Amino acid sequence: MAVVETRELTKVFKEGELGAVNRVNLESREGEFLVLLGPSGSGKTTLLRMIAGLEVPTSGEVWIGGVNVTPFAPRERRIAMVFQSYALYPHLSVFDNIAFPLRAQGVKKELRRPKVEWASSLLGIGSLLARKPRELSGGERQRVALARAIVREPTLFLLDEPLSNLDAKLRASAREELQQFHGRVGTTTLYVTHDQVEAMAMGDRIVVMNQGQVRQVGAPTEVYDDPADTFVATFLGSPPMNLLESPDVIVGFRPEHLHPADQRVEGPRVPVRFRIKHTEYLGAERILYGVVEGGGFQSREAVVSRLSATVPAPYAPGSLYDFSVRERDLKFFDRGTGKRTAPRPLAGL
Repeated sequence: MAVVETRELTKVFKEGELGAVNRVNLESREGEFLVLLGPSGSGKTTLLRMIAGLEVPTSGEVWIGGVNVTPFAPRERRIAMVFQSYALYPHLSVFDNIAFPLRAQGVKKELRRPKVEWASSLLGIGSLLARKPRELSGGERQRVALARAIVREPTLFLLDEPLSNLDAKLRASAREELQQFHGRVGTTTLYVTHDQVEAMAMGDRIVVMNQGQVRQVGAPTEVYDDPADTFVATFLGSPPMNLLESPDVIVGFRPEHLHPADQRVEGPRVPVRFRIKHTEYLGAERILYGVVEGGGFQSREAVVSRLSATVPAPYAPGSLYDFSVRERDLKFFDRGTGKRTAPRPLAGL
């Protein structure tokens, strides 16, 4: 296991333009599963490639295990990387695919088999060693790619959206397998994804990125419940956080915190007159879309409420209803910078 650290790491592909990664300072914890989360173009994959040594930084440093590895070639960094494309050799068996990095390192033939059998047993693919990649399912190919990575016993795993090629059902089971695998080997892992469900389900901590910058680092509960700015607030959560603007402040609250007024909740509440435009029934929950038309908020902006399907209420589009939000569920953001700010009176909204 090893701690990975980036110091003012920057990558500019075209002079005069905003960098793909801009002065990122980041430090993992030993043995943690750290997720890099952000939309396409946020710089998360470029950051991962610089840590791997596949991309040369414009400036800054990469440290792994207390050593400055910035000038090191990828093979000298003792890392293993799994890409979105598993890149298995189609003409080789599963055994030979897993053993390939050992052969490239010059490991003696008689030492390869026990290492391959160890790696394949960790991932439950010991019975597939004689097969070719074309004979495997997507989930099995993903496990072969992981086995090929761990057979070298690296100090750091770098995973670049390794589940994106799987269907939704298989992704869910693969997430569970990856978590179990990480629990067994305990190697520090950096995992890139744009999928917030993956990030929330798998990460010990989440690094939220946008436009090449780190916007927030924290446990899943921190980045969801206490977003550092309006970008994090709206990127995490589906539907995203409701944001209502006033001349000097933005007030946010999660859709699940906008309740019918007659629903029992603890603590002081802010009334909301909610005119529903349309609804979505999703089985376990009901999503209500509409606008605010009075109450504690004077804004006529669009808002969303997410209710459990067990809430007995036939909400009709076009009708006006009394809802409320607990005061403690309100988040306040500076209108100019978008950053979190101290709570304040709601007058003027």
